[in-house]
Amino acid sequence: MVTEITRGIKVSVETEYQPGYSSPSQYHYVFTYRVTIENQNENTIQLLSRLWHISDAGYANREVQGEGVVGQQPIMEPGQLHQYVSGCNLKSGIGKMYGLFMMERIVDGHRFEVAIPQFHMIAPFKLN
Repeated sequence: MVTEITRGIKVSVETEYQPGYSSPSQYHYVFTYRVTIENQNENTIQLLSRLWHISDAGYANREVQGEGVVGQQPIMEPGQLHQYVSGCNLKSGIGKMYGLFMMERIVDGHRFEVAIPQFHMIAPFKLN
């Protein structure tokens, strides 16, 4: 697990290779990642959007951006957390992701960026 705290917002990420959904002979490797966002701030916040940078060893880097996370724009009171699971497909079986969440402080509408820590996705047999 990797963790980073930005402006009182703690973001942690865990990854897992999904062999049952992958097909290495067809250059298709599937990973899931669980993101936990914890509001350690004294203000209520809302997650508005995300921006992901995805590196796939030996292939073109890509960006994914959009509103919310898995169809939600969660509001988190102080001390609350939000957790979700999503996935990423790679061609090489080795890659990494990192990014940003755009948050809004509910009390005054102030927007700020929160870092998503860099994490690696490696099919276990690629380490041998």
